[in-house]
Amino acid sequence: MTIKYSTAAMFIVLFTGMLLFPLPAGYSKSSNHFYSNQQYLHYENGHLPRDLHLRSASALVKDQQTGECLILKDAETVLPIASITKLMTAMVILDVKMKLNESLTIDKSDIDRIRHSHSRLSVGTKLTRREALLIALMASDNRCAHALGRTYPGGVNACIKAMNSKARQLGLTETRFEDTTGLSSRNVSSAQDLALLMEAAYEYNLIREFSTSRKATIYKGRRAMEFRNTNTLVRNPKWDIGLSKTGYIDEAGRCLVMQANVAERPVFIVLLDSQGKQTRIGDANRIKRWLEEQASVQ
Repeated sequence: MTIKYSTAAMFIVLFTGMLLFPLPAGYSKSSNHFYSNQQYLHYENGHLPRDLHLRSASALVKDQQTGECLILKDAETVLPIASITKLMTAMVILDVKMKLNESLTIDKSDIDRIRHSHSRLSVGTKLTRREALLIALMASDNRCAHALGRTYPGGVNACIKAMNSKARQLGLTETRFEDTTGLSSRNVSSAQDLALLMEAAYEYNLIREFSTSRKATIYKGRRAMEFRNTNTLVRNPKWDIGLSKTGYIDEAGRCLVMQANVAERPVFIVLLDSQGKQTRIGDANRIKRWLEEQASVQ
């Protein structure tokens, strides 16, 4: 009988301990590929409100005006960033003031040999640098992003060097680039760094305009090709988005960065390594509702 009661008491103590000491808010089951890979850095940090449940492995919401971080979830974790890369590609292209009306031609070197991703822009397609920048930012086309780097003064390697140099200038200590598209898993950053990158990108009128365009039409001869923004939220009237970029490769999961006005407050939103096609959109909407709820009680 004594053993029976002792066993019952032990289970009660264990159960009580689980209630009193829950798993940390930054814990995520969505990124087994990341946590088992030692080439990336990992920190438990920041604060995630107990009433806000995000499925992205890393997240940050930062007040654009005050610099205050409102939401943090593993925001210092270094992760692959996929096509978020294209924001930096666009910045260095615009920095050197290349002629935007100059004609570019998609060639064989622009084909994705890493992941064999699809592009509707076949080899031989001619478009202006402005159009390539628009389609790279809005529709996340990899051939456009590579063509932009290839035609950078000194070629693609010089473009990548400029991207890393600008990252250092901006104080992005955890950010590295190895290509202009984001197809390389060695293009890495943290949510904290990406908030700073967005802050810099927001100063470029064309990046704001192109990254939030809903759709665009490119003509190949007489044939019209329509492209749409990879971020469906730019077409949602409930959102006021001033800058946007999505990203995806297997190692990075689904990524999303945005500048948006929420509850009359301009914020930067970073969501990295979301698992599932709609998870990053769901997390963005959960963040929006949470910010609006907080504003309504103040």
